Amino acid sequence: MKFWFLIAFSCMCFSQENIKISDLQNNNDFVGQIKRIENFPSKYVVSRTVDVWLPKTYSETKKYQVLYMHDGQMLFDGKTTWNKQEWGVDEKIDSLTQKKAIKEVIVVAVWNIPTIRHLNYFPQKAFDFLSDTDKKFVIDEAKKINLDLTQISSDSYLKFLVSEVKPFIDSHFSVYTDKENTTIMGSSMGGLISMYALCEYPDVFGKAACLSTHWIGLKNVENNPISNAFFKYLMAKLPNPKTHKIYFDFGTKTLDAEYVRHEKDVNDILKAKGFDASNSKNLKFENADHTEKSWNKRLEIPLQFLFK
Repeated sequence: MKFWFLIAFSCMCFSQENIKISDLQNNNDFVGQIKRIENFPSKYVVSRTVDVWLPKTYSETKKYQVLYMHDGQMLFDGKTTWNKQEWGVDEKIDSLTQKKAIKEVIVVAVWNIPTIRHLNYFPQKAFDFLSDTDKKFVIDEAKKINLDLTQISSDSYLKFLVSEVKPFIDSHFSVYTDKENTTIMGSSMGGLISMYALCEYPDVFGKAACLSTHWIGLKNVENNPISNAFFKYLMAKLPNPKTHKIYFDFGTKTLDAEYVRHEKDVNDILKAKGFDASNSKNLKFENADHTEKSWNKRLEIPLQFLFK
């Protein structure tokens, strides 16, 4: 009840007309410039901060590809994050662009709201691939970690991105607007929602990068049916390999160790759907753990695969 009240309150208090863009003070904490929109208004989800990262050479006379990323507060400045780690997206893109290893891109960093992050990112329609018995099992297991899966809101979150954030970005920044130049990326639950976005909106997103994809959905429980539901959904909905690219990866330590068993599942689905090395990856990184530091170390790989 409290969650839906917050959404209603957010919708009453904010409208697109109230959107204000502010320049974030740099102080050498990041490369380039960040335009911040606090409390981005939405009729679908609780309002949240959206940062738009622009390269040092950003110019209105050129057009840029767009990379939408989840967990936006974790991307640029480790001084402000809860664990003092960051992806270092700005440094990686700046370095690769200068080397002409990737095409020019801006980043739309959508912040999460920690209390509802799991509900925002859990692929909603994949839940429908569970039997009624398995749904009850999963819901009961989620309750043990104070998570109410009857309130999954990923469809609303994607509507927020596609029908509210993207039109604003398209109209306020010098960007390409077609799917070939629109990519989505995230890690862990952010990997799941990136995969889901590509499948649900194949005419909007042409590419997706899913790092340390959280195939187990919740914590690792015995006879967990969630992974199979995700794979059934992916088999049914993965878009055309002739027009789309998708990147998966995983480590072998800490939480990432739980994903190793699903390497073959992902590979089999990609092959069955007609994907090959030119338009898909599922990479294993030995000794990589489930942290921003690990994602930073290998970030140039998906960036070059998707933006070369």
